[in-house]
Amino acid sequence: MKTTQKNNNLLFLSGGGQMSELIRTIDWDNTSLGNIQNWSVSLRTTLGIILHTAQPMFLFWDKDQFCFYNDALAVSLGNERKYPVIGKKGKEVWPELWEVIGPMVDQVLSTSQAVSFSDQLVPFYKNGRREEVYWTFSGSPAFDDDGLVNGVLVSCSETTETVVAKSGLKESERRLRSMIIQAPVSIAIFRGSKYVTEMANSLALEMWGRSEEEVLGESIIEAMPELRAQGIKELLDKVYQTGKTFTTSEFPVQLMRKGNLETTYINFSCEPLLNSNGEIEGIMALGMEVTDQVLARKTIEESEKKYKELIFGLPVAVYSCDSKGRIQLYNDAAVKLWGRTPELGKDLWCGSKKIFTADGNPIPLEESPMAIALNGGELIKPELLVERPDGSRANFIPYPQLIYDNEGRITGAINTLIEITDQVLARERIKESEMHFKAIADNIPNLAWLADADGAIYWYNKKWYDYTGKTAEEMAGWGWQSVQDPKILPQVMSNWKYSLEQGKEFEMVFPLRGVDRTFRQFLTRVLPVYDDKGKIVKWFGSNTDITDHVRAQKKLEESEKKFRLLANSLPQLIWIADPKGNLNYFNKAVMEYSGLSLEEIENGGWLQIVHAEDRTKNIELWEYSVATGEDFLMEHRFRKHDGTYRWHLSRAQAHRDDRGKIQMWVGSSADIQEQKVFRNELERQVRERTAQLLELNESLKKSEQRYHLMVEEVQEYAILYLNREGIVENWNSGAEKIKGYKAEEIIGKSFSNFYTQKDRKVRLPQKLLGMAAKEGKAVHQGWRVRKDKSLFWASVVITAIHNELNEVIGFSKVTHDLTTKKEADDALNEKKLELEQKNIELQKMNKELQSFAYISSHDLQEPLRKIQTFASRIIEKDMDTLSEKGKFLFNRMQLSAERMQSLIDDLLAYSRTHNMEGDFKHTSLGNIIEDVKQDLSEELLEKNASIEFDGTCEIFVIPFQMKQLFYNLISNSLKFSKPDLAVEISIKSDHVTDHGREEEEKPTGHTYCRIVYSDNGIGFDQKYSEKIFELFQRLHGKTEYPGTGIGLAIIKRIVENHNGMVTARGELGKGASFEILLPLNEAQAIR
Repeated sequence: MKTTQKNNNLLFLSGGGQMSELIRTIDWDNTSLGNIQNWSVSLRTTLGIILHTAQPMFLFWDKDQFCFYNDALAVSLGNERKYPVIGKKGKEVWPELWEVIGPMVDQVLSTSQAVSFSDQLVPFYKNGRREEVYWTFSGSPAFDDDGLVNGVLVSCSETTETVVAKSGLKESERRLRSMIIQAPVSIAIFRGSKYVTEMANSLALEMWGRSEEEVLGESIIEAMPELRAQGIKELLDKVYQTGKTFTTSEFPVQLMRKGNLETTYINFSCEPLLNSNGEIEGIMALGMEVTDQVLARKTIEESEKKYKELIFGLPVAVYSCDSKGRIQLYNDAAVKLWGRTPELGKDLWCGSKKIFTADGNPIPLEESPMAIALNGGELIKPELLVERPDGSRANFIPYPQLIYDNEGRITGAINTLIEITDQVLARERIKESEMHFKAIADNIPNLAWLADADGAIYWYNKKWYDYTGKTAEEMAGWGWQSVQDPKILPQVMSNWKYSLEQGKEFEMVFPLRGVDRTFRQFLTRVLPVYDDKGKIVKWFGSNTDITDHVRAQKKLEESEKKFRLLANSLPQLIWIADPKGNLNYFNKAVMEYSGLSLEEIENGGWLQIVHAEDRTKNIELWEYSVATGEDFLMEHRFRKHDGTYRWHLSRAQAHRDDRGKIQMWVGSSADIQEQKVFRNELERQVRERTAQLLELNESLKKSEQRYHLMVEEVQEYAILYLNREGIVENWNSGAEKIKGYKAEEIIGKSFSNFYTQKDRKVRLPQKLLGMAAKEGKAVHQGWRVRKDKSLFWASVVITAIHNELNEVIGFSKVTHDLTTKKEADDALNEKKLELEQKNIELQKMNKELQSFAYISSHDLQEPLRKIQTFASRIIEKDMDTLSEKGKFLFNRMQLSAERMQSLIDDLLAYSRTHNMEGDFKHTSLGNIIEDVKQDLSEELLEKNASIEFDGTCEIFVIPFQMKQLFYNLISNSLKFSKPDLAVEISIKSDHVTDHGREEEEKPTGHTYCRIVYSDNGIGFDQKYSEKIFELFQRLHGKTEYPGTGIGLAIIKRIVENHNGMVTARGELGKGASFEILLPLNEAQAIR
């Protein structure tokens, strides 16, 4: 039993691994802990927990702080496992650790409180050497059997790899940021779905034309609003949502730089940024601006185009081959020389199959001069013969010229074939005639060079030496000054030194002297090149020849000068606008007519000379033309220098370049005042003719109604019963009246007696019975025969009669005599055809009248314009000679002419409402009212007017007519307002059901949009509520309120065009109101 007890005291060591076995082997009797069999329960329990856990743990116990630990910790101790410290004092075996662990152990023992540390650096001798090890550990008090703190239990884990990884990650991020900042391309990082700019290097900021303060921490779309309409956000959304990288080249983007919107071309890619969970959290954008390259390529393409045009236009034979000898290009002169057309990309070396020496010896094509040149042989130019397919021969001299790329590799050759047939025949008279064609040797258009940080140039490209004719020795350092213009050199040096001192880019246009001693203008740009520390280590410069551009600009300025001289000599008003529609030039006639200086027009805007009533339409038409590129055409009134307004017809056309892009607008305005005089008489004739046509149309409608009434009053029926075989068994008085048979004469006989011989022959009676038996009912209309053999038009309904077993036992037959209706329908159809023809004629006449009105409107105003013109001239020139009465009469004459003009305009507007031109559309009433408020914004502001709108009706109308309706209503409210009271207008709308449009009509059940319009103006007497809608009806004198009395007539006509109704109510001094009903149903609106 005693032995068993001892063994039970060591159960805490069972299964505890190597450290348990090690504990067993130690002689504990010589320590203060004593025999292991006698250890306290708390010590054994604590050790049992430590030894049986996979978490690295150790225990310092007793006053000597004996050390215990488990196998999990032993793994982290390396080879120290061979020299264990179990059973030894911690501060003696781990002196290098005790500076870290000792204070923690003392703190726990003294306070009985647990402590913990994360990623703590602990110097540790491991595997025989000192290592830097990081630990995360916590110390907890360990209690003895008496409940007193007698040790410290430490749970720990080594975090060296994690700390090193975090450190490496921080270093990696630092390097990444450094790489991004110093990268030779533009790089930016955007976070989140709002694309907030987290990082952007200097090249990105430079490309964007923004500073860090403007973009960092801001959405790139908000920081650069010019990107919104260019699809950039949609592009970023696609990358962010799909996770797919987007890459593009030469992407056109408009960027705001230094206040100007510039078109740039960029090669860039957008890549999604993923977090540790693989979720997209941002986008990295990499880009490089290639605007100069794109423009240069386009210049090269244009150059190649001109090159081909030059080749095709040359009178001598020219062709080119690629490096393999395949023919790529030839002109007509070459085809003529060869006598055949070669196949591009197939024929080799030459377009002719037979070539001979001057002596007549054949030459294989692979030994032709072009083949020899492309194969690296000597460029020979012998006299040769070519034999054409028709047998004729021609003498020629080839001039092959190799074409090289930038790296000096042969990319092809161009061969000029000079036909010398005539020269050979006249060799004694002409000794020598040579023609040379220079191939394009260098396709790089720029001079380029590199300079050190101090500005001394140490390298030039070949183009520089070719242009200047200088050697490398002559150009070394500051030798480039020798090709500078001495007059410009001081300024160049000053600017260059400033850039060197400030470390800023250099850009300047100045001339350089070429090998021919002449100067050409060059655009010079120099950029600093930085090392990874941001220090300038060298400069890269380029010189672009812009001489032709400068000359072209001068020619353009001369051309514009000639145009201005021509424009100023014309009597018409001439003006020019840029592609966006901004007027930037006016000829002399504009200033003379308006009496304004160019500065006054530019400051006040050209609209100041346009009549206020015409400005809104003027702006709308002009903006539409600018947006669509269509011609601008409008009649409007311009204010003359004397304050009068005259009508002008303005036209403008867009001038486009070869690609169809608008370069400018050129417009003219011609005086058409005299063409608008005779409108009054024309409108009167149009009104009378329209009234006649309407009267004729109304007559036709009444005739049609009479025919319908005549047909609807026929209500007599013949009702009889037939058995299954069609034998008549019953007969009523209506049948006797219709068919002429008495009952005793027809009962027992077949109902087929009522059918014509033709119907009986095709067995129509039997077919109708069969149809009724099968389908339950048969309906038919046709001619039937009375007893007296006369015919009548019958509508017949035969219905099958069934018994309880659903068997057909007979038929009921109802016959309606529709002879009268048939005759009426026939007559009605004739009338309809006649009505349709009349309507066609009416429409044709309306169109003719409208056309006549439009064409004649200009001519009618000719006398009126002359009256105003002559009156104005008399007043201007003979004012002093006129008496006061004469001046008064002239003034009245001008006012009458203006009233006549207004009357003509209103009459034309009224005539246009007689037709239904324009499409019906579902339109928001609120949108129409807002448009009219915009059109009358100035007048509303002048009258301090307010418009209260309450309603949500969507109406099915002709939009422009409905806009005219509210324009007239609101204009009347402004015109007939009280002078000392702000104008208040109320517009309300709701849905109502029609209860009969006339008292004698039945309710139709149609739904209408009811619009109630009211104001606080001068009002009117209710007894005139009908009269005010008539033409030319005015309730006030011309001097009290202006107008022609047509506005409300136009309103009534527009409402009638939409099958609606309008009524008016008024009270003197208390304002007026109008109730308008418009059908909501489409069919009802356009009926």
